[in-house]
Amino acid sequence: MGPLTFLRQARVLVVTGKGGVGKTTVSGVVANLAVRNGLRAMVVQIGAPGARHEPEAAQLSRLYGQEEAIGYEAVLLDANEEGGEVAARALWPDTALVEYLHRHGMRRLSRRLVSSGALDVVATAVPGMPDVLLLGKVKQMERAAAAGEPDAADLIVLDAPAAGHAVRFLQSPHGVADAAGGGPVRQQAEEVVEMLSDPARCQVILVTTPEETPVTETVETANLIEGTVGTKLCAVVVNARFPVLDLPASLHHAELARAAAAAGTKLGAAELESLVAAGRVRAQRQEAQAAQVARLARELLLPQLELPFCFGSELGPDELELLTDALEAAVAGPAEVA
Repeated sequence: MGPLTFLRQARVLVVTGKGGVGKTTVSGVVANLAVRNGLRAMVVQIGAPGARHEPEAAQLSRLYGQEEAIGYEAVLLDANEEGGEVAARALWPDTALVEYLHRHGMRRLSRRLVSSGALDVVATAVPGMPDVLLLGKVKQMERAAAAGEPDAADLIVLDAPAAGHAVRFLQSPHGVADAAGGGPVRQQAEEVVEMLSDPARCQVILVTTPEETPVTETVETANLIEGTVGTKLCAVVVNARFPVLDLPASLHHAELARAAAAAGTKLGAAELESLVAAGRVRAQRQEAQAAQVARLARELLLPQLELPFCFGSELGPDELELLTDALEAAVAGPAEVA
């Protein structure tokens, strides 16, 4: 499929994966692909109650070469002459509650909660309610996109909690809708469930690295989302795949010495030993990654979109463009699933 077809599958793409696999980076890359194709993308990050500056928010800003903190108000990260742009914002349960109360004509109540310091307590008091408030705000943004409102994003990329919490995060509206007897809380929860259940409105991108534990957790998360949440799975991104080197089955010092001499370089014994050891480790790592990618294809029948490992201490605009190139190529011709 082409990039636009991939990006237009749903107005909300929920990105989740085991902690440390790069879901925030993948969220930024998906948004950057949208910019390339003339779309307006909004990356939405979920903040923990009471924490106003998340590490993931700083990471996303740096990916676009910026240092500005991402808060509740949208921050423009990039734009181009074709009309594409990417912005980012963070959501917290208490700020989402204030906006909800304002929309429903309860500004006086919201002011009292703020002035009394009880806002965060109220926003998190009911089990599942923080998630409903956050997803309710995403639903509001999605409706604006569907209506084609002037300032609305074409695509909302939700940088969701890590996989273990993501399932509970997406399940919460179902529980609140079942538990609430009626009124605006139940209505809000039901409307969120409708969004999560409609593949034209919302789909999930899973992120993993080609390693045993992340792959196992990704398969488990996929089964839980399909079985208990009912949100369609869009694709699985295999992040940080090592470029495959054509290494010989066995590495020998003499062969390396001859190859170095042919290239006009003379290597000492210690250098040859280091290269042989590095080559063996790399070959083992490639083999292990290939095995996990194959297992993922067997156990999870979704398109696999591979992104390469970036050799560096920190990701910035150069790496963003490299990864976006890789995603664009993967979307154009994803590996066939078994």
